[in-house]
Amino acid sequence: MLSLHVVLAQRDPATVSGLVNNLRGQCRAVTITKKEEVRSEILRSRANVAVLDLELFSLPEVRQLCDEFKGVSVVCTHRLADEELWTDAMNAGASDCCLPNDVNGILFAVRRYAAQARSAAA
Repeated sequence: MLSLHVVLAQRDPATVSGLVNNLRGQCRAVTITKKEEVRSEILRSRANVAVLDLELFSLPEVRQLCDEFKGVSVVCTHRLADEELWTDAMNAGASDCCLPNDVNGILFAVRRYAAQARSAAA
């Protein structure tokens, strides 16, 4: 199990359910939050990863969160994610941009962050 705390802010309840079911077995903790509570939840829980729905958050908001929380990996999701949106999300500071039902892609991004954090600590 990864010693990560993941904060989820997603629009679709089915996406939330699928992500929670898959992430809970992989991470120390998973917290579901509303858009307006993301900042306070990241601080409260000392989250390492935030999985944000780009249908709730604009790219400037993603950039602001990435700038504000340098140690937090932001993984974006969008139901119409394509190369252009992926590039825009990466330019905003996100670690990855996946389709919301791409649980394996999201887990890969979370694991990649954990591996980078371990390497930096060594």
